[in-house]
Amino acid sequence: MKTDELREKYLSFFESKGCVRRPTDVLVPKDDPTVLFTPAGMNQFKNQFLGIGPLEFTKATTSQKCLRTGDIGNVGITAYHHTFFEMLGNFSFGDYFKREAIHWAWEFLTTKSWLGLDPTRLTVTVYLDDQEAFDIWNNEVKLPANRISREDEGENFWPASSPSQGPDGVCGPCSEIYYLPPGSSKPVEIWNLVFTQFNRVGSPPNNLQPLPKKNIDTGMGLERCASTLQGVLSNFEIDILKPICQAAGEIVGVKYEYGAPEGRALRRIADHVRACSFALHEGCGPGPEKENYIVRLLLRRASMEGFLLGKHEPFLSQLVPVVAQMMKGPYPEFGQTVEAVQNGILEEEKQFLRVVESGIGRFQKLVQHARKEDSHVISGDAAFDLHQTDGFLIELTESLAVNEGLSVDMERFQECKEEHKKTSGRGAFANSVMSAGPLDTLRKTGGTQFLGYDSTSADVEVVGIIAEGHLAKSFENGEMPIAVVLNSSPFYGEAGGQVGDIGKLIGLDIEFEVHDTQRDGELLVHIGVLKSGKLTVGTKVHAAVDTSRRAGIRRAHSATHILHHALRKYLGENATQRGSKVQYDELRFDFAHPRALSHDELTSIEDEINIRIAEGAPISTRLMPIAEARNLGAMALFGEKYPDNVRVVSMGEFSRELCGGTHLGNTGQVGLCRLIRDELVAAGVRRITCFTGPKSLARIRETEALVKEAAALVKAQPDELPRKIETLQAELRETKKELAKYTVASLADAAAQLVANAETINGVKLVIHNAAGCSRDSLKDFVDRIREKAPSVAILLGLVTDDKVAFIASVSKDVLVSKGLNASDCVKTAAKVCGGGGGGRPDMAEAGGKDPSKIEGALEAGAAYCRAKLNG
Repeated sequence: MKTDELREKYLSFFESKGCVRRPTDVLVPKDDPTVLFTPAGMNQFKNQFLGIGPLEFTKATTSQKCLRTGDIGNVGITAYHHTFFEMLGNFSFGDYFKREAIHWAWEFLTTKSWLGLDPTRLTVTVYLDDQEAFDIWNNEVKLPANRISREDEGENFWPASSPSQGPDGVCGPCSEIYYLPPGSSKPVEIWNLVFTQFNRVGSPPNNLQPLPKKNIDTGMGLERCASTLQGVLSNFEIDILKPICQAAGEIVGVKYEYGAPEGRALRRIADHVRACSFALHEGCGPGPEKENYIVRLLLRRASMEGFLLGKHEPFLSQLVPVVAQMMKGPYPEFGQTVEAVQNGILEEEKQFLRVVESGIGRFQKLVQHARKEDSHVISGDAAFDLHQTDGFLIELTESLAVNEGLSVDMERFQECKEEHKKTSGRGAFANSVMSAGPLDTLRKTGGTQFLGYDSTSADVEVVGIIAEGHLAKSFENGEMPIAVVLNSSPFYGEAGGQVGDIGKLIGLDIEFEVHDTQRDGELLVHIGVLKSGKLTVGTKVHAAVDTSRRAGIRRAHSATHILHHALRKYLGENATQRGSKVQYDELRFDFAHPRALSHDELTSIEDEINIRIAEGAPISTRLMPIAEARNLGAMALFGEKYPDNVRVVSMGEFSRELCGGTHLGNTGQVGLCRLIRDELVAAGVRRITCFTGPKSLARIRETEALVKEAAALVKAQPDELPRKIETLQAELRETKKELAKYTVASLADAAAQLVANAETINGVKLVIHNAAGCSRDSLKDFVDRIREKAPSVAILLGLVTDDKVAFIASVSKDVLVSKGLNASDCVKTAAKVCGGGGGGRPDMAEAGGKDPSKIEGALEAGAAYCRAKLNG
């Protein structure tokens, strides 16, 4: 059975049982701070499990995109571990429970019209004390008792070991289903039924309190089940994964075979590229923090595997079309971003290979040091510094060390890693996705009705006050910010890139200044300061939005849609949106594009925007089912969650997008739009910033004033300015040429004096100098003059320029060979003192620093490094 067929069969089966088929949730959940990526099918049903908000359905089924990195070390090694995978799930929120879940699972697995697995090859586990589940399997399903095993809370409870170890909250026993493939002696877990029937409170005994409504959360790994049905050795051998492994082998130049030594590396490449492709598709690119850091890590691990197989140039992006082809059945929209995903991966891989190139020299120094110490082990501290500071992955260090007959002190490396986690905060993300707080409590009473599409003021009622992180019945201390929730509100809560409204809540002797409005699910949260009076839950107030600011936001938001249209017209449909921020008469728009825009492209885009503004096209909005909106061609932002009924904003016949923001009545009301800048913000992602309305006009006037001021300074008319500047530049070039004649001579004199006064260590001149007064461009010339005067020399020069520090180091070849003195290490040692970094070749390297006040200490640190080497 093909994987796509299995997915569809599962969803259809549970639809036949009354479950509502729901689409997969996003892979990167922006509205859930407790996770970086969606780790399981139940995450999108968090509110339903907690009983928060309206319950539109009581049972559901999904195939969920998931990404987990907890077992990243096992990917490609074991038969079943992945980072990205799909989880088939069916869920009940106080509807069906244990009996139906067990019977339906057995029916789906064993009935010939569904999967038709041999029931004699199936075994199950139940929780040690779950007699109810045991009896259903034994007495009703008729599974013999010798094929039902009882396991403890560490194996068959969710969360694992929660009865004795916690955390407090919703929990319950599990029942796992195992299948024994023909010819195998080891059963494979293919399904886990979780019966969330308790609320854990406090310590045992008697700490498991029955829930008033019992829930079901079941999960079946799509890839693992497919491998069982297809009779293959591993998930990576199924029809949607093996072609990616084979393509990786072809690109790298190694034939893919499951049992071959290279098979593990190619499986890891296939897995990581698939995971990163889906993350990038949703706009989550490689970066230094949180989910972006995970994407960077996975790409670099995949690139490293190729590097160790002999592929020393970028190749990962070539696999993206193969991923798109394999996944086009359930995710046809992925095909729309293939080029953008490829560009993002290509740029990151290029950067990593530059890291590898520069890090090889440092690795060789570690090898030399180990051998000098007569050790067969590379220090864990040094390996971690190479991994964390230089981006030279530990796996690469380990593999290269083996080639040198060495190992790495991994125990110490892990200690360093844990210490770094504690200080960086990267290990502080919450694991629980079921945490509740003040807003969760308020959500149980309903949401906030948004009135802002039709009005900017309304009479409303206070339904919640949050002060110092807790719900309060009233508040009258006006010195601290608080959050206020209303039953209805004209204030727009920040969402979809549009900033939240500001304004006031006014009542009898009450004035509350709203400094920001945020959206949390169905709630609008008004954040601000109580200037006077006492605010109490139940108080009636008049809510008034700052209309001038709202008007500017509407101009900018409508202009964003027009810009999106212009980008697609002149750059192509691959210029897909990657995010935006809309505020008072200013917008920034991130989009996928591999290069900077030319002057002609920017001009054409700005012209197109203002042509559409001038034509005054009507702007209309309609609420409709999401399927109908897509049939109409409405554009959606990949990676965003949309409700079943969506708001479609249309502008004339040229733009149609899903959008919940506030807009104008027609495009002419934007007035004017000026494109301010085009810049790179991430690998393969660019950002355009524009001003609209009065702000764009003010920008034009500022530019005109600058032109007039510049013209006055060079004593020319504004229209003569380019020619006047060209004349002055020519004069400056001639002056520089004359000055250079004197500069070369002065550098030579200074070099001779420095060499004459230099410290000599074992026949080598050590020149350490603060080159104050030199230009940044003259540092290399200065080094050349010094080297002319001393054949055996180590040089470190520093210079403060534009409130930053520049360093250059140089080592003559004989010193490099005989003493192991490395210019790159020298300059890094110095730059680190000034809060900077850099590097280069062993004989010549440059670096920069941020703190000019520490230049003398930096030069002394570099000198100390050199002395230690020269005396060694």
